[in-house]
Amino acid sequence: MKKFSTKKKRILIGIISGILTLMSIASFIAMGIIANILNTQKEAQRWKGESDMKFSQISCYLPADNKLQLQEIYQFRTAMMTKFHEAALDVDNENTLFVDAWSTDGKVNVSSALGKGEVRATAVGGNFFDFHPIQLLSGTYIYEQDLMKDRVLIDEDTAWLLFGGTDLEGMEMRINGVPFVVSGVIQREQDFASKKAYTAGMGIYMSYDAYKALNEDAAISCYELCMAEPVKGFSMSFVKEKFPINGGDIIENTQRYSFGRLIKLLGQFGTRSMQTMGLSYPYWENAARCTEDWCLLLLFVGLFTAAMPATVLIIVLVHYLKQGKNKLSDDVIPKIKNNTQEAIRVRQRRHWEKKNAKRNK
Repeated sequence: MKKFSTKKKRILIGIISGILTLMSIASFIAMGIIANILNTQKEAQRWKGESDMKFSQISCYLPADNKLQLQEIYQFRTAMMTKFHEAALDVDNENTLFVDAWSTDGKVNVSSALGKGEVRATAVGGNFFDFHPIQLLSGTYIYEQDLMKDRVLIDEDTAWLLFGGTDLEGMEMRINGVPFVVSGVIQREQDFASKKAYTAGMGIYMSYDAYKALNEDAAISCYELCMAEPVKGFSMSFVKEKFPINGGDIIENTQRYSFGRLIKLLGQFGTRSMQTMGLSYPYWENAARCTEDWCLLLLFVGLFTAAMPATVLIIVLVHYLKQGKNKLSDDVIPKIKNNTQEAIRVRQRRHWEKKNAKRNK
C-alpha cells in the first residue's frame, strides 16, 4: 500500500510539473509575440535591411520646460558624423549610417467647408514615418524633403469630421485659419497597447516647420534616432555624451525587450511608474511601456512556473546519479577490480609456466 501511495505521488508531481512546464512555455511564447507587436520599436531592423552593419534605435524625450530647437538637432548631427569618422565608418553615402526624426504636439483648430473642430496636432520632422509606419487609408505621408510645408496627414476621425470620407488627397482645409492641403488619411494603430495609450481623440500630422510658423513658441519634445552600432554600446554611449537631453529620458528601443533589461525592470518594481523628470511621453512610448509591463509579467510567470519542474528535474537527475554512483561502487568497481586481479594472476601463472619450461630443458 505504501509503494502504491509513493507511485501515486510521483504521478501527481509529474502531472503538475507537466502543466507548469506548458504554462511556462506559453508565457515565453506570449512574451515573444507582445515584444514584436509595435512597429515603432523596429526601425533598426528596417533600416539595416540587407546590410551587415548593426544598428541601434534610441529615443530621447525632453522635459516640458527644457525642449529643443532645430539648431541643436543639426549640431548633434554634426557631432555624430564626426564620431563616425573617428570610428572609421566612412561610406560612400554617409546618410546610410543614421536616420532620425523629431516631433512635438499641441492643439490646433481645423476647418473645411463641411466641418470644424479642435484636434491634436503632431508636428514632425526628419524621417518621422520611417519610425512610425502608420497605415495609410489613402494618399501619402508627408516628408522632410517636401518643398512645400503645407501638406497635412489626417486621421480617419478628422477626415469624417471635415469631409465625410477618407479618399481626400489634394483636398483643402485650414489649420488655425491658414490653408493646407490633405496629403493622405491614416488609420490609427490597432494593437491593444496603442489603443490604450492613444487618448487624444482626433488628430493630424503636419510639418514641424509649418507648426512652428503657427506657434513660434513650439519646441521639440521627442527625438528619435537609428544609428550604426560598430561595437556594443557605441550608440547609447555617444547619445548620452553628446545629446542635449536637458534632464529628460534616453531609451534604447533595440534592447528594451531583452532578457537583461526585463530583469533590470523587475528590480525596479514599485518605482518604475514614478515620474520625477517633469516630462510627458508621447502615446507611442506609453504603448511601448505598456508592452514592457506585459512582457515583465509574462517573464515572471514563465520563470515562476518553470521553477518547480526545474527543481523536480534536478532532484530526479541527482537521484539517478546517486543510484549510478552506488551501482558503480557496489557492482561495477568490484567487478573491474576482480577482473583485473584475475588477469594479473593469469599473467603471473603464464610467466611462471614459461620460466619452468625453460629450466626443464
